[in-house]
Amino acid sequence: MQKKLTISAACLINNQGEILLVRKRGTSKFMQPGGKPEKGESPLETVIREIAEELGVVFNSEDLEFNGEWQGPAANEEQTSIHAHLFSGYFNGALKPLAELEELLWIDPQQALLRDDLAPLLRDCVLPAAIARGSAR
Repeated sequence: MQKKLTISAACLINNQGEILLVRKRGTSKFMQPGGKPEKGESPLETVIREIAEELGVVFNSEDLEFNGEWQGPAANEEQTSIHAHLFSGYFNGALKPLAELEELLWIDPQQALLRDDLAPLLRDCVLPAAIARGSAR
């Protein structure tokens, strides 16, 4: 039987049109910052909390735009599917990985699609949407 997870994730873009990718400790796939809700949290509250925990950046609700939902396979957990609430926002400045993050990088969305170490949500949904919105230079 397949396990199902609900998550909230953020597509963060900088002034150069690059998207932020993160990799959690002990995993091999890059994805967007975000995670699972705590009891009683809305999807927006979840993504705001997760960004603060993982990146040390505090967003307000008006800083993030809801971009829809996506369902598909989880990146790092076998026999697991995810239901993701997707948000986007802009950030410029220095970041360092906190909490469970091991690595982060800013990359052009077109270049990111050439990588073979992307989570399915990032590869199949987030990057195509970012490119379609004109985030890429």
